[in-house]
Amino acid sequence: MAAITAEGLVKIYRTRKTEVRALDGVDLQVDEGTVMGLLGPNGAGKTTAVRILATLLRPDAGHATVGGFDVVREAHQVRSMIGLSGQYAAVDENLTARENLWMFGRLYQLPSAESSRRAAELLVQFDLVEAADRTVKTYSGGMRRRLDLASALIGRPRLLFLDEPTTGLDPRSRLGMWDVIRRLVRDGVTLLLTTQYLEEADELADIIAVVDHGRIIARGTADQLKSQVGGERIEVVVHDPSEIQRAAEILARDGSGQWTLDEHTRKLTVPATGGAAKLIEVVRDLGEAGVEIDDIALRRPTLDDVFLSLTGHTSETETPEAAA
Repeated sequence: MAAITAEGLVKIYRTRKTEVRALDGVDLQVDEGTVMGLLGPNGAGKTTAVRILATLLRPDAGHATVGGFDVVREAHQVRSMIGLSGQYAAVDENLTARENLWMFGRLYQLPSAESSRRAAELLVQFDLVEAADRTVKTYSGGMRRRLDLASALIGRPRLLFLDEPTTGLDPRSRLGMWDVIRRLVRDGVTLLLTTQYLEEADELADIIAVVDHGRIIARGTADQLKSQVGGERIEVVVHDPSEIQRAAEILARDGSGQWTLDEHTRKLTVPATGGAAKLIEVVRDLGEAGVEIDDIALRRPTLDDVFLSLTGHTSETETPEAAA
């Protein structure tokens, strides 16, 4: 059963001089108990989609439902069943974590005693007990993000929108947030996750929708999307720049497609079939030709390859619709 549906969503931001189509006919379906990742660069339209589904914006065209309720006509019912964690922590830095969570519980119309009990549970769940009675202004970025996510869960939502939940976090904090998200999924929460981090979508999402310039340009599992790019690749870093041409000739013969060169790193890349056996063949042929190499590797396509193939730019490239 679909927890979230969207058909033909359009959102246009207008000024006196410009018109930006932040969303240009977006269709989505997220099944109950799954994670959909909206993957795209800043300004692709991901946040605009989340704001419409969370009833914070009205679409200019199209239709969407969350939990079976229309996001425009039945916004109150939608808000009663969702949680939202945005790109920036929405907590009050002059209050403690415990006070913030109690306040959010009251905003969700929980009785005061229940708000206190729920706050205590979430402080344990998000490893914030020791800092529970410190003001949030003393927290690290990772602690603030955990508290923000905890506040989105205070009402035990069935559906959760996470808009770039790990933006600005250091690698350790990001891994910790991934663990929290995985626990939520195991508990049956349906998740719509926006991210510009390819490895995040790869790690967390059951289905990925690639967004660019307000449109969904591809969707599928990570493996399905990677298969669109092609098979494996062999990468060779040549030690001596003068040997690059000879190495390229060998790769052209042993590989299964056109080689490419990164001159700065002296890295040659060529599509290949045959896995480890083909890698051994390339190593042998380079050795027999006397071409010295610094590194060689066999790798599968990444989501970065997918994004570059589909859009002509990487996922980190910022689009003109940066406000979207």
